[in-house]
Amino acid sequence: MAVTVMQRYEMKYLLDGKQTDFLRRQLDGHMQIDEYGLTSIASLYYDTPDARLIRNSLEKPAFKEKLRLRSYGLARQDSPVFLELKRKYDGVVYKRRVQSTIPRVESFFAGEDALGGSAQIQKELAYFRDYYETLIPACLILYDRTAYCAPDGDLRLTIDAKPRYRTEDLTLTKSMDGIPLLDRGWAILELKVQGALPLWLSAALSEGNIFKSSFSKYGEAYRRELLKKENAAGFTAPRLLGVA
Repeated sequence: MAVTVMQRYEMKYLLDGKQTDFLRRQLDGHMQIDEYGLTSIASLYYDTPDARLIRNSLEKPAFKEKLRLRSYGLARQDSPVFLELKRKYDGVVYKRRVQSTIPRVESFFAGEDALGGSAQIQKELAYFRDYYETLIPACLILYDRTAYCAPDGDLRLTIDAKPRYRTEDLTLTKSMDGIPLLDRGWAILELKVQGALPLWLSAALSEGNIFKSSFSKYGEAYRRELLKKENAAGFTAPRLLGVA
């Protein structure tokens, strides 16, 4: 049965090419690639016209939330997509999602509530939609993910290569192309666990000089688009490590 409710800790790290290779070697014997292998993922983020959600998130509050529509590979009008409400409070991530289709999601944002899936989760999504009143497609984030799972525990690890974004052609059905978010060879590591990290993984991160990062794909895309306007006025922000 598909998981529709999740509660866990999530930690992010930026990896250069050498660190990525090192980490993959350390995973051997501890974790295995999940049944889906390498998957291209597209996530369409919804926000208010004044970008209220992402602006709040970048201020790093104790509580933040986001809403996105996700597909695995290019979507069709009748293929499964997943509307996800993701909240984070005090380091703990709570995620609700329902499987639906693009026409039903479009109807949902037009005011109808027949998404499919859990009635309770539909109510939560509808409350979120109505609370923010006007939610529109704001940014499309794409990346190529390799997911690993621990056969004897709840630990999940993902490596997202070639993260990229678009602020035009905001559809899951057109292409998987976008503007790179990181320099070539860099990737984003995410660790997802309900308890503490195993000792072998903590030791591997330390040996590989792999440290936590607050990097946000949507946040970085928003920052870049904002800089396009600021640069027109002669302002240039400092370049982030690993960020093109």
